[in-house]
Amino acid sequence: MKILTFPLALVLLAAGAGLPSSAEAADKPKVVTTTEDLAALAREVGGERVEVESIARGYQDPHFVEPKPSFLLKLNRADLLILVGLQLEVGWLPPLITQSRNPRIQLGAPGYLDVSQYCEILEIPTVVITRAMGDVHPLGNPHYWLDPQNGRRIAEAIRAKLTDLSPADAAYFQQRYEDFSRRLAEAEKRWDQQMVPYRGQRIVTYHRSWPNFTRRFGLEVVDYVEPKPGIPPSPSHTLELINFMRRENIKLILVEPYFDLKTPKAVARETGGEIVVLLPSVGGEKEVTDYFQLFDYDIQLLTAALERAK
Repeated sequence: MKILTFPLALVLLAAGAGLPSSAEAADKPKVVTTTEDLAALAREVGGERVEVESIARGYQDPHFVEPKPSFLLKLNRADLLILVGLQLEVGWLPPLITQSRNPRIQLGAPGYLDVSQYCEILEIPTVVITRAMGDVHPLGNPHYWLDPQNGRRIAEAIRAKLTDLSPADAAYFQQRYEDFSRRLAEAEKRWDQQMVPYRGQRIVTYHRSWPNFTRRFGLEVVDYVEPKPGIPPSPSHTLELINFMRRENIKLILVEPYFDLKTPKAVARETGGEIVVLLPSVGGEKEVTDYFQLFDYDIQLLTAALERAK
């Protein structure tokens, strides 16, 4: 990816009319997250006592985000930067952090929070990674927020960090976290109950976005539309996938909203299968505005498609 640079002084000057007063700036901690999922969890914990903005939109592939001057402005003002980590944002975030000239959010600073260190990470490679393997993440799969238990761990990490930033609000953040955790436990029971009839079902996905989700809800991913992570499907791999799905009677293909549907449609047509466009992130559709709605949306779509595939 081409790295763009923006002179910080010009960015700040261009946005000067919208800068808050010093009193307003000190009022609430300003939180910037790399994804809308992390923003949603930060709002659950921080409530009205923090300001939260996300850089990436939920309908974007978070691996590939085109830098914009507005991102630099957000980072310059931030008291806390929350990122997914595991090199998910490695193609675009590090130069923005450097260019922001904000000492609060540099690597190792108090306002830098990589929440991956608090979560259960799957698919950690046990062999030496080479280019021939595709875009394999050497530190493990970064789509870990798609397990609600990791969502709870992320929220707890955010609570602790916000408490460090604003000790006077510690009780408020604790109460917000406990309420979130309680509501999440109730929702998990509902989601588990919905998925019980389909545990053990075998599916195909486009990209390796779903290991935490499928393990949590008892599905088995048996193949991918991509021949290797990040590598577009080739004709030969597509034919192999079609033959495999026919032979094994696999009927469901999960696709993220930012991938081209041409190949998945061809595979579905040749196998009598069905494509389900699931959302890996909050904001993937305009009605999905929080962490709970993300799972409600995906599980509703998924269970309906699994029922049809019986």
